Amino acid sequence: MSIRPPTLSVIVPCYNVESYVPETVTSLLNNDQDDYEFIFVEDRSTKDKTYEALLQLTKRLRNSRVVRHEHNGGLATARNTGIDLAEGRYLAFLDGDDWLAPGYLNSLVDAVERFDVDFVRTDHVQVTGIERAVHRAPEGRRHLALDPRDSILPVDESTMVDYPYAWAGIYHRRLLDRGLLRFHDGLRTAEDRPWIWDLHRRADSYAVVGLRGVFYRRGVMTSLTQIGDVRQLDFFRAFDLVLAELAGDPEAGRLRKKALRNYCVVIAHQLLERDRFERNVAARLRQLSAEALNRMTEDELREALVGMGETRMHMLRRVRGGMRGIAA
Repeated sequence: MSIRPPTLSVIVPCYNVESYVPETVTSLLNNDQDDYEFIFVEDRSTKDKTYEALLQLTKRLRNSRVVRHEHNGGLATARNTGIDLAEGRYLAFLDGDDWLAPGYLNSLVDAVERFDVDFVRTDHVQVTGIERAVHRAPEGRRHLALDPRDSILPVDESTMVDYPYAWAGIYHRRLLDRGLLRFHDGLRTAEDRPWIWDLHRRADSYAVVGLRGVFYRRGVMTSLTQIGDVRQLDFFRAFDLVLAELAGDPEAGRLRKKALRNYCVVIAHQLLERDRFERNVAARLRQLSAEALNRMTEDELREALVGMGETRMHMLRRVRGGMRGIAA
């Protein structure tokens, strides 16, 4: 007698989140169904007993497993470990310090089956301390099947490639079979940038729905966004991968402009926040920023930076040198 595969696999990477996993696991209990599986990837935590907490807490879930990396590999690698183990028709992601509203996963599955698309994206709730704010996916067309490529442009507006959060959605297994769901191993930050670009360039269909059941915790001290070490600089590799993969796209000329705009926005943000970096990392950030900006032509930069704002424009102009005559 054959065993029917799960409808949904939820992949939960965990690293130094012992104090948060009780809330995370409880939220999954409030979404648990017989045909769901939960895969927790413990990425060799160094500061707490995340692994031991997971072993105890996940006993209450009907179908779960906890796997532990031999060495810390970073978020991209942890997600890939979960992807390799997943058996579900659909895949979803949740970070180990975030949580879901009751019944949210069932609504996700209903949405992807109702619209019969490759993937579905959702809004999310950002949590900073006791404050909560809804962040909408930047696509106004809701509850209908769309071509993912149509949501990449325009260049100077926020679009779906500016909303890369893997945990804000659900993905059909056929994307994995086409090589579209895995992340670039070893990326410590911005791992979702090449991933979201590849998804929107190569998938056939998607939909955006107004679900607000995933709660994204900001300001967690163990998060890489709060740590000013060299791992933060992986965003250079991430965007260079985006640009390299775009080179063979039939619409490379149009899409490259958007990717360069994204790249410049992130470079400017990191430079303006450079005080949080260790001194040697800040120096490396400036060097890599100058190199990245100088790989772009004057015309490319001129188009990418129009309307970016005086502060960011001045910062990028100073780091690269030149770039006169670009409107802020």
